[in-house]
Amino acid sequence: MSLLTATSVRVRSAGAGALTAAGYLLLVLVAAVAPGLFTDRDPLAARPADRLLPPGSGHPFGTDELGRDLFARVVHGTALSLEAAAIACAIALVLGTALGLLSGALGGRVDELLMRATDVLLAIPSLLLSLALVTALGFGTVKAAVAVGVTSVAGFARIMRAQVLRVRAAPYVEAARAAGARWPAVLLGHVLPNAWGPVRGFAALQFATSLLSVSSLGFLGYGAAPPAPEWGSLVAAGQNWFASAWWLSTLPGLTVAATVLAVNRLAAALPDAERP
Repeated sequence: MSLLTATSVRVRSAGAGALTAAGYLLLVLVAAVAPGLFTDRDPLAARPADRLLPPGSGHPFGTDELGRDLFARVVHGTALSLEAAAIACAIALVLGTALGLLSGALGGRVDELLMRATDVLLAIPSLLLSLALVTALGFGTVKAAVAVGVTSVAGFARIMRAQVLRVRAAPYVEAARAAGARWPAVLLGHVLPNAWGPVRGFAALQFATSLLSVSSLGFLGYGAAPPAPEWGSLVAAGQNWFASAWWLSTLPGLTVAATVLAVNRLAAALPDAERP
């Protein structure tokens, strides 16, 4: 079977849902990089004469209490929300992978100490720990992302440690050691590449979780300072007007939900698409 035919079979096996999710995420990424392609309105420009207009042809998402176009604010807030989620996921991935690799490779007391530390992180509710960390670090999108990233380290560390323990007993690892390769070179050249698959898949799912956590902190007021249009803060800003202007909280909230669902759907399709 040719490479093109195999690729087409894998794409079809991913399903229409995965393709729809991929298309939606592509639009979200374009909105983050070039919001001007979707709207030419200023997300910070207030027009009191247009306050609290419902969704319509002129304003697809309606307007807020100051007359600002809500669609423009959601589109321009995409970059803030995705950047924060990416920072959080990257911190968790790097630190968790390093800790799991060391724990599985060294074993003994080091393994015991590191795993007990991850048990402590897992025992504390992630949102509560994120609130404690962001209170200590200070408010802001990046600081909220750092707090979320630190609370997510334990999951990556656990998965990487389990994979390292599995791979380190493989014949090719023993052969490399018997050939005189040093243990650090074996870890980086043989163990890490072959233990990376499950961690990569978990990272895709963790990005969606990080987006939810960052949006939650923004909703609680720990994210970007007003009038920055971060998704979580947009949902929070509309809660006082929900009875008379439902779109202020509902449409940004649906945007967060749709993005999280799309990431999860695409992450679930990755193992099938990558299977030989």
